[in-house]
Amino acid sequence: MLRYEHIEYLNFLFGIPVLILAMLLYSRWKASALILFGERKLVNELMHSFSKRRTQIKNMFTILIFIALIIGIANPQVGTKMEEVKREGVDLMIAIDLSNSMMAEDIKPNRLERAKLAISQLINKLQGDRIGLIVFAGEAYVQLPITTDYSAAKLFLSTVNTNIVPTQGTEIAKAINLSMQSFDMENAQNKAIIIITDGESHDEKAIESAEQANELAIFVHTLGMGLSKGGPIPIYNKYGNRTGYRKDRDGNTIVSKLNENLLQQIANAGKGTYVRANNSKAGLSTLFAEINKMEKKEIGTMVFTEYKDRFQLFIGLALLLLIIDLMLLGRKNKWSNRINFYKNQ
Repeated sequence: MLRYEHIEYLNFLFGIPVLILAMLLYSRWKASALILFGERKLVNELMHSFSKRRTQIKNMFTILIFIALIIGIANPQVGTKMEEVKREGVDLMIAIDLSNSMMAEDIKPNRLERAKLAISQLINKLQGDRIGLIVFAGEAYVQLPITTDYSAAKLFLSTVNTNIVPTQGTEIAKAINLSMQSFDMENAQNKAIIIITDGESHDEKAIESAEQANELAIFVHTLGMGLSKGGPIPIYNKYGNRTGYRKDRDGNTIVSKLNENLLQQIANAGKGTYVRANNSKAGLSTLFAEINKMEKKEIGTMVFTEYKDRFQLFIGLALLLLIIDLMLLGRKNKWSNRINFYKNQ
């Protein structure tokens, strides 16, 4: 079993493309500067010891050092001992709406970011409970299977955005159905689903799905993200700058409003609680209090109880690569220069 003590540091690996791009731009700039310096033949004579291949090798070493350091800082750990551990808790699936309307800014900074912050705070309060993450819009997808690895839950939560779902819409019924399928119905744990959405749909099937969940002894709670007055849905360009607001076919700005009635009906059908978020509170703390009222049954789980750190391997590898990189010069050695000299005679 492999895990990372600080899995959040692996996000720095997304900087590798930026590092490669910076190297390519620097190489192009240097080539352009040499062209301006003088004629190519003269420049080649002056730089006869320059080795393009060695420069590429050093760049590769830089990237490998960067990767090894990040993995080392994240501290990979290998499980060495497995035992059955008794825990008390509930199984919880959180389904978060990723439709475009969740970008409305009536709740600051916007509905989606406020929901993600609330989920992160909820994860901090969990003890012994298992949590899973569903994302949905026009379709529903399992973002994180149910787990007790809260660090992994936060990592997956950080990647959630409206761009990861290809089909837009607000299919709450599909989210409830997929959440039910994600539970292990053979264990005795009490189970609950939290639907986080603005409810901008008329999905009557969602009420039926909540009733089916209730028949399986699964509670369905709803958290309404949005204010009654609603708000426009901003449009951003690839640089993250707002370029306007979404409009309908007649050119009028679309105002996204919370469908509070539907969410209340879903919660009633699922014998759960409906809470509306606002700018002063997200509402998940209220739902967490409801979840804590549920009976937390004991269950035995086979888990690794002892882990050994393996950061030393990657830090050591990074240091070794750094030493080799420092020893490897960016120019040809004297033997290569002599060979080239005799070739030109």
